[in-house]
Amino acid sequence: MEEDEVTIREQNFHSQVRECIICFLMFGILYIVSYFIITRYKRKSDEQEDEDATVTRVSLFLSTLTLAVSAGAVLLLPFSIVSNEILLSFPKSYYIQWLNGSLIHGLWNLVSLFSNLCLFVLMPFAFFFLESEGFAGLKKGIKARILETIVMLILLALLIFGIVWVASALIDNSSASMESLYDLWEFYLPYLYSCISLMGCLLLLLCTPVGLSRMFAVMGQLLVKPAILEDLDEQLYIISLQEEALLRKLNAGGNSSTDYNAKKIQHEIDNAKTMKSNLERRKKASAWEKNLVYPSVMILLLVATSFSVILVSCNILRLLIDETAMPKGSKGRGIGNASLFTFGFAGATLEILLIFYLMVSSVVGFYSLRFFGSFTPKKDDTTMTKIIGNCVSILVLSSALPVMSRTLGITRFDLLGDFGRFNWLGNFYIVVAYNLLFAIATTLCLVRKFTSAVREELLKAIGFDKRPLPNEVTESPSTNGHQKTL
Repeated sequence: MEEDEVTIREQNFHSQVRECIICFLMFGILYIVSYFIITRYKRKSDEQEDEDATVTRVSLFLSTLTLAVSAGAVLLLPFSIVSNEILLSFPKSYYIQWLNGSLIHGLWNLVSLFSNLCLFVLMPFAFFFLESEGFAGLKKGIKARILETIVMLILLALLIFGIVWVASALIDNSSASMESLYDLWEFYLPYLYSCISLMGCLLLLLCTPVGLSRMFAVMGQLLVKPAILEDLDEQLYIISLQEEALLRKLNAGGNSSTDYNAKKIQHEIDNAKTMKSNLERRKKASAWEKNLVYPSVMILLLVATSFSVILVSCNILRLLIDETAMPKGSKGRGIGNASLFTFGFAGATLEILLIFYLMVSSVVGFYSLRFFGSFTPKKDDTTMTKIIGNCVSILVLSSALPVMSRTLGITRFDLLGDFGRFNWLGNFYIVVAYNLLFAIATTLCLVRKFTSAVREELLKAIGFDKRPLPNEVTESPSTNGHQKTL
């Protein structure tokens, strides 16, 4: 008996070591990819050899860590779904023994833990550390900046604790709830992260429908559109003439032209060059690229968006009929016991593609919103402060992605770890309202997108797009010069 117990302990120890190594390798790959992404957008002028350089490197390390955790949160559901199907197909294979329920549960818990750590500790520390200068009267240096950062973090923690304490006391004023407010680990932190997850899901509810409609325009810019009733040679000739006229105007101005006019003319020249390069690319594109790839991609986007709306509509019906359709967490359910798809790997692949499509659409919609448009990173010209803001935003969106996918019925895979402990997931009215708002908002965005495109094309065909509006002020020549008329 003692030998069996020793053997079991050794097996458990080796299993835990193997899982730690696998998690470390996965995180290492995500960290390297995240580092290259951030350095691609980071402003090069921030690289200095002084005290600020050390602060920048620390903020860069923490931002890279946060972006890696965000990537892990995005890959949670796809990796879990694929692992479940692999274990069902090869239950006794020696080469996939490392892929088990313990590893999957551990990954979900680690992502949840590091999401909290990055969101509430590391990213605020990176921001305050980057902006700190040290208290007045103290010797300047790294220690003074660290001291100021720690003080700011303590004040921020007290502020957030007070807000959450008051909000939870207002919502539930019972004695049991009041006593639980003093339990930091069992109530306060899970309740706080539940609020953050709800905010993230609401942000996804705002961004994803906008992104789903915006994806058509984004893919239209990346792909070559078919030239229907267009003369590309004539457009190239006109753009070339405009570019030459602007260059002559810029050269003729010389020193007499103001800096503002010179910058304005240079901006127009850059726009003309961009339009010219786009037209040349469209002209050189092959026939299959223009007439096959572009329509196929547009049809795929329309099918994927329509399919997501159909899935959400079906989920609303299931919520009204079946109580088991409510999103819930799973702690004891093993991985690889039952398949969630009728078509096996094909169904799992379609679901994973749809989850990635929703995440990409949410990011596109996030940067398309007017309020967050200034957050858009630029290659080699993004400050560390803006990088920190982008990493926090991506972390909130990616952490809420598994919850949104399960709430909308995009996947039937139960939430694991602390992701399934959110209080609002058990509220029937919140879940149904969330599904209804997503379906309605996505449908309205798509209808508005296609009707506006058709309306613009009709105006162009008729010629009304070139006519002035009734209230527009136009200039008409007169004997005394130019006279403004209505």
